[in-house]
Amino acid sequence: MRTTRALLIGGRSGAGKSSVGLEAVALLRAADVGHAYIEGDVLDAVHPAPDGDPDRSRITERNLAALWANYTGLGCHRLVYTNTACVLAGEEWMFTSALRGPRLIRVLLTASDATVEERLRAREQGSELEQQLRRSALMARHLEEHAAEGTLRVATDGRRVGDIAADVVAATGWHPRKSPETISNGGRAN
Repeated sequence: MRTTRALLIGGRSGAGKSSVGLEAVALLRAADVGHAYIEGDVLDAVHPAPDGDPDRSRITERNLAALWANYTGLGCHRLVYTNTACVLAGEEWMFTSALRGPRLIRVLLTASDATVEERLRAREQGSELEQQLRRSALMARHLEEHAAEGTLRVATDGRRVGDIAADVVAATGWHPRKSPETISNGGRAN
Protein backbone atom coordinates (compact mmCIF):
# COMPACT_ATOMS: atom_id res chain seq x y z
CA MET A 1 0.00 0.00 0.00
CA ARG A 2 1.33 3.45 -0.95
CA THR A 3 1.99 6.06 1.71
CA THR A 4 -0.42 8.97 1.63
CA ARG A 5 1.20 12.31 0.98
CA ALA A 6 -0.67 15.41 2.07
CA LEU A 7 0.15 18.98 1.08
CA LEU A 8 -1.32 21.21 3.78
CA ILE A 9 -1.76 24.84 2.74
CA GLY A 10 -2.53 27.09 5.69
CA GLY A 11 -2.67 30.81 6.31
CA ARG A 12 -4.75 33.66 7.61
CA SER A 13 -7.96 34.74 5.88
CA GLY A 14 -7.00 36.60 2.74
CA ALA A 15 -3.56 35.02 2.38
CA GLY A 16 -4.63 33.16 -0.76
CA LYS A 17 -5.16 29.56 0.39
CA SER A 18 -8.10 28.73 -1.87
CA SER A 19 -6.69 30.50 -4.93
CA VAL A 20 -3.26 28.93 -4.51
CA GLY A 21 -4.75 25.51 -3.72
CA LEU A 22 -6.88 25.55 -6.87
CA GLU A 23 -3.94 26.70 -8.99
CA ALA A 24 -1.71 24.01 -7.45
CA VAL A 25 -4.21 21.32 -8.43
CA ALA A 26 -4.40 22.80 -11.93
CA LEU A 27 -0.60 22.47 -12.22
CA LEU A 28 -0.73 18.90 -10.96
CA ARG A 29 -3.58 18.04 -13.33
CA ALA A 30 -1.69 19.58 -16.27
CA ALA A 31 1.29 17.36 -15.40
CA ASP A 32 -1.02 14.32 -15.01
CA VAL A 33 -0.11 13.91 -11.33
CA GLY A 34 -2.92 12.11 -9.48
CA HIS A 35 -4.32 13.88 -6.44
CA ALA A 36 -7.46 14.94 -4.59
CA TYR A 37 -8.33 18.42 -3.37
CA ILE A 38 -10.23 19.20 -0.18
CA GLU A 39 -11.14 22.65 1.08
CA GLY A 40 -10.97 22.03 4.81
CA ASP A 41 -13.15 24.98 5.78
CA VAL A 42 -16.27 23.18 4.55
CA LEU A 43 -15.68 20.06 6.64
CA ASP A 44 -17.01 21.65 9.83
CA ALA A 45 -19.72 23.90 8.36
CA VAL A 46 -22.49 22.91 10.75
CA HIS A 47 -24.40 24.97 13.32
CA PRO A 48 -24.62 24.52 16.20
CA ALA A 49 -21.36 22.75 16.90
CA PRO A 50 -21.83 19.06 17.71
CA ASP A 51 -22.10 18.28 21.43
CA GLY A 52 -18.69 17.66 22.96
CA ASP A 53 -16.91 19.13 19.91
CA PRO A 54 -16.88 22.90 20.46
CA ASP A 55 -13.86 23.51 18.17
CA ARG A 56 -15.42 21.16 15.58
CA SER A 57 -12.22 19.15 15.23
CA ARG A 58 -13.94 15.76 15.57
CA ILE A 59 -16.53 16.45 12.88
CA THR A 60 -13.74 17.76 10.63
CA GLU A 61 -11.74 14.57 11.21
CA ARG A 62 -14.77 12.34 10.54
CA ASN A 63 -15.66 14.16 7.33
CA LEU A 64 -12.04 14.14 6.15
CA ALA A 65 -11.79 10.40 6.81
CA ALA A 66 -15.02 9.75 4.89
CA LEU A 67 -13.92 11.78 1.87
CA TRP A 68 -10.43 10.28 1.93
CA ALA A 69 -11.86 6.74 1.99
CA ASN A 70 -13.72 7.56 -1.23
CA TYR A 71 -10.59 8.99 -2.86
CA THR A 72 -8.34 6.11 -1.81
CA GLY A 73 -10.97 3.75 -3.21
CA LEU A 74 -10.17 5.38 -6.54
CA GLY A 75 -6.45 4.76 -6.03
CA CYS A 76 -5.57 8.27 -4.88
CA HIS A 77 -2.60 8.71 -2.53
CA ARG A 78 -1.89 12.47 -2.74
CA LEU A 79 -4.02 15.16 -1.11
CA VAL A 80 -3.95 18.94 -1.44
CA TYR A 81 -5.74 20.32 1.63
CA THR A 82 -6.40 23.96 2.45
CA ASN A 83 -7.44 25.28 5.84
CA THR A 84 -6.36 28.19 8.00
CA ALA A 85 -4.97 26.17 10.91
CA CYS A 86 -3.83 22.93 9.24
CA VAL A 87 -0.13 23.82 9.60
CA LEU A 88 -0.26 24.33 13.36
CA ALA A 89 1.80 22.10 15.62
CA GLY A 90 -0.54 19.63 17.27
CA GLU A 91 -2.91 19.28 14.30
CA GLU A 92 -1.13 16.11 13.10
CA TRP A 93 -3.54 13.88 15.02
CA MET A 94 -6.38 14.70 12.67
CA PHE A 95 -4.43 13.81 9.53
CA THR A 96 -2.84 10.75 11.14
CA SER A 97 -6.28 9.50 12.11
CA ALA A 98 -8.21 10.41 8.96
CA LEU A 99 -5.48 9.64 6.41
CA ARG A 100 -3.81 6.77 8.30
CA GLY A 101 -0.27 8.03 8.81
CA PRO A 102 0.45 10.37 5.91
CA ARG A 103 3.65 12.17 5.04
CA LEU A 104 2.80 15.83 5.65
CA ILE A 105 4.17 18.78 3.68
CA ARG A 106 3.17 22.04 5.37
CA VAL A 107 3.08 25.41 3.63
CA LEU A 108 2.07 28.61 5.43
CA LEU A 109 0.99 31.38 3.08
CA THR A 110 1.71 34.83 4.49
CA ALA A 111 0.47 38.27 3.54
CA SER A 112 0.67 41.76 5.04
CA ASP A 113 -2.28 43.38 6.79
CA ALA A 114 -2.67 45.81 3.86
CA THR A 115 -2.77 43.01 1.28
CA VAL A 116 -5.25 40.99 3.34
CA GLU A 117 -7.51 44.00 3.85
CA GLU A 118 -7.56 44.70 0.11
CA ARG A 119 -8.37 41.06 -0.69
CA LEU A 120 -11.03 40.68 1.98
CA ARG A 121 -12.74 43.96 1.05
CA ALA A 122 -12.97 42.69 -2.55
CA ARG A 123 -14.28 39.27 -1.43
CA GLU A 124 -16.51 39.89 1.59
CA GLN A 125 -19.83 41.40 0.60
CA GLY A 126 -21.75 40.58 3.76
CA SER A 127 -21.86 41.71 7.35
CA GLU A 128 -18.74 39.92 8.59
CA LEU A 129 -15.93 41.96 6.99
CA GLU A 130 -14.73 43.71 10.15
CA GLN A 131 -14.86 40.46 12.12
CA GLN A 132 -12.91 38.69 9.34
CA LEU A 133 -10.23 41.41 9.41
CA ARG A 134 -9.84 41.11 13.20
CA ARG A 135 -9.74 37.30 13.15
CA SER A 136 -7.26 37.32 10.27
CA ALA A 137 -4.83 39.58 12.13
CA LEU A 138 -5.07 37.45 15.29
CA MET A 139 -4.60 34.23 13.33
CA ALA A 140 -1.58 35.61 11.46
CA ARG A 141 0.24 36.06 14.75
CA HIS A 142 -0.92 32.67 16.06
CA LEU A 143 0.18 30.85 12.91
CA GLU A 144 3.57 32.53 12.90
CA GLU A 145 4.17 31.57 16.53
CA HIS A 146 2.75 28.04 16.44
CA ALA A 147 3.29 26.61 12.96
CA ALA A 148 4.79 23.11 13.12
CA GLU A 149 8.52 22.77 12.77
CA GLY A 150 9.58 22.45 9.14
CA THR A 151 6.65 24.50 7.79
CA LEU A 152 7.62 26.31 4.59
CA ARG A 153 6.55 29.96 4.57
CA VAL A 154 5.57 31.48 1.23
CA ALA A 155 4.81 35.20 0.93
CA THR A 156 1.90 36.09 -1.34
CA ASP A 157 2.12 39.90 -1.36
CA GLY A 158 2.43 41.33 -4.86
CA ARG A 159 2.85 37.91 -6.49
CA ARG A 160 0.86 36.14 -9.17
CA VAL A 161 -1.16 33.13 -8.03
CA GLY A 162 0.52 30.90 -10.65
CA ASP A 163 3.99 31.75 -9.35
CA ILE A 164 2.99 31.10 -5.75
CA ALA A 165 1.36 27.78 -6.68
CA ALA A 166 4.47 26.73 -8.60
CA ASP A 167 6.56 27.34 -5.46
CA VAL A 168 4.08 25.35 -3.36
CA VAL A 169 3.96 22.42 -5.79
CA ALA A 170 7.77 22.42 -6.02
CA ALA A 171 7.90 21.88 -2.25
CA THR A 172 6.06 18.56 -2.66
CA GLY A 173 8.40 16.91 -5.14
CA TRP A 174 5.27 15.50 -6.85
CA HIS A 175 5.55 17.49 -10.04
CA PRO A 176 7.93 15.97 -12.56
CA ARG A 177 10.52 18.38 -13.84
CA LYS A 178 9.16 19.57 -17.15
CA SER A 179 9.81 22.58 -19.28
CA PRO A 180 7.26 25.43 -19.11
CA GLU A 181 6.22 24.58 -22.68
CA THR A 182 5.35 21.02 -21.66
CA ILE A 183 3.30 22.17 -18.68
CA SER A 184 1.42 24.80 -20.70
CA ASN A 185 0.46 22.13 -23.26
CA GLY A 186 -1.33 20.05 -20.66
CA GLY A 187 1.68 17.85 -19.89
CA ARG A 188 2.34 16.89 -23.52
CA ALA A 189 5.61 17.62 -25.28
CA ASN A 190 5.38 19.48 -28.57
